[in-house]
Amino acid sequence: MGRALPEVVVEVGSVAATALLLDSDVDALAVPVAPAVPGESDLQPRAGTADAAARYGIALAELAERTGLTGAPGEAYTVHLPHPVGRRGAGGEFPWHGLAPRIVLVGVGAGSPADLRRSGAALARATRGLRRVVTSVASEAGAQAPAAVRAFVEGYLLGAYRMPSQASEPSPADRESQRPAAQLVLLGTEGDPRADQIAAAVAEAGIAANATWLVRDLANTPSNTKDPAWLADQAVRLAEAAGLKFTVRGPEELAAEGFGGILAVGSGSASTPRLVTVEYTPTGEAPSGGWRHVVVVGKGITYDTGGLSIKKREAMVPMKTDMAGAAVALATVLGAAAARIVHRVTAVLPLAENHVGGASYRPGDVLRLYGGTTVEISNTDAEGRIVLADALAFADARLDPDILIDVATLTGAASIALGRLQAALYCADPELAAAIEAASVESGEPVWHMPLVEEYRDAVHSDVADLRHVASDRSYGAGSITAALFLREFVGSRRWVHLDIAGPARASADKHEITEGATGFGVRLLLSYLAAAG
Repeated sequence: MGRALPEVVVEVGSVAATALLLDSDVDALAVPVAPAVPGESDLQPRAGTADAAARYGIALAELAERTGLTGAPGEAYTVHLPHPVGRRGAGGEFPWHGLAPRIVLVGVGAGSPADLRRSGAALARATRGLRRVVTSVASEAGAQAPAAVRAFVEGYLLGAYRMPSQASEPSPADRESQRPAAQLVLLGTEGDPRADQIAAAVAEAGIAANATWLVRDLANTPSNTKDPAWLADQAVRLAEAAGLKFTVRGPEELAAEGFGGILAVGSGSASTPRLVTVEYTPTGEAPSGGWRHVVVVGKGITYDTGGLSIKKREAMVPMKTDMAGAAVALATVLGAAAARIVHRVTAVLPLAENHVGGASYRPGDVLRLYGGTTVEISNTDAEGRIVLADALAFADARLDPDILIDVATLTGAASIALGRLQAALYCADPELAAAIEAASVESGEPVWHMPLVEEYRDAVHSDVADLRHVASDRSYGAGSITAALFLREFVGSRRWVHLDIAGPARASADKHEITEGATGFGVRLLLSYLAAAG
C-alpha cells in the first residue's frame, strides 16, 4: 500500500518558446481543443494549440477534424510524428526535428472543473508508459485557474491508477502499459499572481488522489490476503507513518466491551474480527470551543459470502470490495492529516469476514449489540448494518462526535434506485445535507438525498427483540431506506450522515476518472466536506 503517484510540477513557459520540448526526456506535448461554437463546424483551439501547430509545422485543426475529434471532455488523440528515413540534405529535416515526438490533442469541453477532470484522466491513459509529458491544458483555466488546475491534475492522477498485479512475471508490454508517465509538467505563466494558489491546488489534488489510490488498493486486494487482521495491520502501519493515534480491539476486547454484532458476523470465519480507531487532531492552539470532531465509520467486511444466507457465486465475485467503506474512513483521516484540516477526525473501522462455518450466526438469532440494544436477525447477508450499528453506538457513547458519518457498500437497493454512479445520502439535518451535497459537486462524486420515510419505521419492528435488522414484510420494499432507518437507531441525537455507496464503489470498466474494480468513491467527497466545513 502507499504506492507513489506520478509527479506533477508547474514550469514557467509557453508552448511557443519553452525549451522543455527540446529535452530528450519529454515524450509528448498535450494541447487542448474544444467543441465548435454554435453555428460553426470547426473545433476551437485552446491555450497553446495554435502555438503548437506553428512550432511543429502541422495543421492540427485539420488533423483533429480528420480523426473525428469533437472536443468533448474525455477525448484524447495522439499524433505520432515520424522520423526521416534515408539520407536528407541540408534543410530537409521535418519541422518538428528535435521536438517532443508526440502531440496529444485533448478535448476539454466547456472547460468546467468536471470537464477538466475528465480531460486529465484521458491524458493519463493516452500517455501511459511515457517519461515526461508537457501540457498547456491547465493554462486554459482563466479566472478559475486554481479550481480548474486542481480538477485537471486530480483527473490525471485518478486516471493514471492501475490495479496492482500479482502476476509472477508480467510481460514487458504489460509492465509498460501499467506504468503511468513519470512526470506531468504544467506550463504556467511567468509572474502569474495566482502561482501560489495554483501550486496549492496541485498539492490538494495530490492529497485527494493519493487517498483515492489507497482506497482502491485496499479494496482491490484479494481476500485470501486481506482478512480483518491484515487490514488492521495496514491501518496501524499507515497511522504510525502519519503520526496518528490508533487503537486496535481484537476478539477478547470486543467480547469484554460488548460488541456483539461484530463478533457474531465474524463468528463463522477462521479470521477473527477487529475494531480499529485512527485519530487525527490538528496541531496548534484549539479554538475557544475546541476542535469540531467528525467521526467517520466505515463498513469493513473483508469478504462477504452472505453467511448462512449464502450468496450466489456471481454475487460473491466482487465481495473483496465489501470493505470499501472502511477504506474510505481510513483514507479520510489520513487525508485530513495530510491536508492539515482544522477539525478533529476519527475513523472507526469495524472489520469482519462474513463466512460460513459451524459457529456462524443464524437467521432467528437475537444479538445484543454495543450499549445493550437487542437485534433479531432475519438475513445473515445483511451483515453490514450489524457491524455498523455496533460501531455507531460505540462512536455515540465513547467518542462524542459533533458530526457522525457512516459510509458503506450497504444495499443492492441503493444501486437499483440510483445506478452505479450516485451514492444514496441520508441525513435529517438540512444544513448538513446541503454541505455534503455541495462537497459532492466540488469533488465530482455525486450523491442523491434520499428520504428517511417515517412510515417505514415499522419495518425494523421485532416481536422478540428491540429491533429487527431487515424488514419481515416484503411489501415495504425500499431496502436502502429501511437500512438507514435501522442505523438511525444507533446514533443517538448526533448530527448524522449515512452514505450508501453500494453502486459507485465498484465499476466494471474504466470511464473517465473512474477505474475498473474498486473506484475509491467517497473519500474525495468527505475531504471536500471537511475542507469546507466551518
